[in-house]
Amino acid sequence: MGVNKRLNTFVHDSIFTSHLTLMKCFPDDSMYPLSDTILDRFLQILPKIYHKIQWLNVESSSMEQLHVNVTFFDDCLYLLDRRFNQLRVLHVKITWIRSSGLTINNTKNLPNLKCFSLYCNTDTFVYDELIIPLLHRMLNLEKLHLYLIIGCKNTFIDGNNLKRNIINHMPQLNILTFNIRSTVRLHNQINLLSNEDIQYTFNDFQNNQIITCVDYFSEIERGQCHIYSCPYELKEYHKITNNFPGGIFKYVREISLFDQRPFEHDFFFQISQSFPFMKKITLINEKPPSDQRPRKLEDDNEHLSIITYPHISELNLIEDHDDYIEQFLVDTKTCLPNSVYLSVDYKVLKTVTQNFTRNTTRVNCTKLRSLGLIGKYRIPKYVKQYFSHTKIL
Repeated sequence: MGVNKRLNTFVHDSIFTSHLTLMKCFPDDSMYPLSDTILDRFLQILPKIYHKIQWLNVESSSMEQLHVNVTFFDDCLYLLDRRFNQLRVLHVKITWIRSSGLTINNTKNLPNLKCFSLYCNTDTFVYDELIIPLLHRMLNLEKLHLYLIIGCKNTFIDGNNLKRNIINHMPQLNILTFNIRSTVRLHNQINLLSNEDIQYTFNDFQNNQIITCVDYFSEIERGQCHIYSCPYELKEYHKITNNFPGGIFKYVREISLFDQRPFEHDFFFQISQSFPFMKKITLINEKPPSDQRPRKLEDDNEHLSIITYPHISELNLIEDHDDYIEQFLVDTKTCLPNSVYLSVDYKVLKTVTQNFTRNTTRVNCTKLRSLGLIGKYRIPKYVKQYFSHTKIL
């Protein structure tokens, strides 16, 4: 049996794959790398079996490129405590970036690292304390990719901040891409930064088109600033507001919409055009559209263009005003594809569908693959009849 066949046989056996050692170990405790042929084959197989692996041993001194998912920022610091001396490329996806109080050797420079990518889609409040000191160790970095949500104390992350804290410390940096959403608390400030103010700080960024979007939410006393370099290559785009700058985002599959100002029909049309391949929408907005009309007129509302979401498979409409449930369920406004999963509050759905009798919501409701109802445990028979092709969870 050849090497490839033997590898294929045991990598699908959980007994072998729960604890993998990708190096040669000898009785005298010496260790050597595997041959390039075998190592390359393992690299092809690992993405298919990573969920089975509980322990992975590698020969660190020869490791040049690493793509990892970790839970805490400390895990990233452990990787960069000089045990991977030859590491040139590191892509890290972190669940939480926050202080732990642990003492880790994280002060020595990383002269061999040429490319670094840091991704975290949860809020962090230690940008200055943890992230910036780590980046300052990467003196010879040539490529940097940052995808972060940052809670700031005083002001947003803008072009001046990136230049002062990052670019000026990396003389070899040729490529900088970023997607950063920063937030600040509003404390009765009078002079709030505008989108134009933030955009101005990127005027001398010659190599990228930079998009900025600034929002202020008075009811929760918060400001938000989203800055990103083009092209936009992430699979998600969150906290989209009425100030959404537009564009075509062909890689995005998941979006969330949030605002304290009403979303109108034209806004949803723009969203459908900007994200042609999106599969999941989460909407949070308790303010009704300004163009409120009696439901009877809504049912005959032929002047509005019908919006289509050809690839949508999941709708989360739990934290919305009733009118946005209508926006997605009334067939004179929206045409849903088949096999959609909808999460919604039972009482709101009952109101919108007029106690599950409304004809203009019936068509889209029959297209639902499954329905997650919040606040209802026993489903009446007439509800099941209205959702005749739907699995009610």
